Order: sequence, then C-alpha cells, then structure tokens
Amino acid sequence: MPAPKSKITNRKSKILRPASWRAIRLLALDVDGVLTDGTVRIHSDGTESKSFSILDGMGLARLNRAGIAVAWISGRPSEATSVRARELKVPHLIQGRTDKLAALQDLAGRLGLGAAQVCYMGDDDIDAPAIAWAGVGVAPAGSMPAALQASAFIPVRPAGLGAVREVCELILAAQGRLSAP
Repeated sequence: MPAPKSKITNRKSKILRPASWRAIRLLALDVDGVLTDGTVRIHSDGTESKSFSILDGMGLARLNRAGIAVAWISGRPSEATSVRARELKVPHLIQGRTDKLAALQDLAGRLGLGAAQVCYMGDDDIDAPAIAWAGVGVAPAGSMPAALQASAFIPVRPAGLGAVREVCELILAAQGRLSAP
C-alpha cells in the first residue's frame, strides 16, 4: 500500500490553480511572523524595532499599483508597524485585533468582497480561522501547526525574508500583471 500523501502537499497543489489566485482582490497579512521573522526587539528606553524585508515591500508596492487592496491585521499595536505601513502606503492597517477572522470579514464586507476574493497570510493559532476562511489561505513554513493545517499554500521563502513577495507574485502572475517595475 503506498504511503498517504501529506495534507499540506495535497492542499498546496490544489491551490496553485491560477483561478484561485486570479480571483484575489485583497491581500491581508498578519505582521509579526509574516512580514517579519517574528522577532520584536524591545530597547532599554521602551521603544521597539522590527525588521521588514525590502523584497516583501516591493511586492506590496506592485500589488498597490495593480489595484489589489492590501491590509495588515495585527493582534498588537506597534509604532514600528505603523511607520512601515505608512512608508508602503498600506491603505488598511488594523492593529490590536486578536480576532483576525472578525477583522478580516469586517474589512472584506466594507470592500464588497467575498472570501474567494481574499488571500490571508498568518502564522499563529489566532490566524487559523482567517486563513481557513479566505479563498487563498497562506502560512509561512515556520508557522504554528494550526495555521499550517488551515493553509492551502506554504511559501518556499521564510517569513520576513520574501514569503510575502512570493505570494504577491503568484497573485500578479495569475492576473497577467507580473512585469518588471
């Protein structure tokens, strides 16, 4: 009897159909552990810092130019997150919301979008319901088991080092909008 295939492998191949990516009109992302490697540095003066990937930033800028809405949904407020979001002109920044599914559905409703038009990427247990609800649910490889189980796609690149860019390029390629800057 052949060994059963992993659920993740089966789900990955299913979601790679271009039609799933082509339908996306909103890319919503958790911040810590998706746009960053999950590390938050707290300095002696009480300020914090995070590292964000330039690769991911370029992917998000290209989505914006292509008319794909971008949202960041974080469970904790952070000035570092606010600064980076302003820099990238992220139109929808939601901080301090731990019920990611409710925040995502709320935003999708305001934008007139259904689940099939939403891609959500998260890495932790509180992200799993939003990952499962979205038409394309994504979790970076180092995510918690619940997020990985809920996901349909796992990027090759790690969180904070191009995983978001990989997703951006899949969306743009499926919509025929992937081109040099």
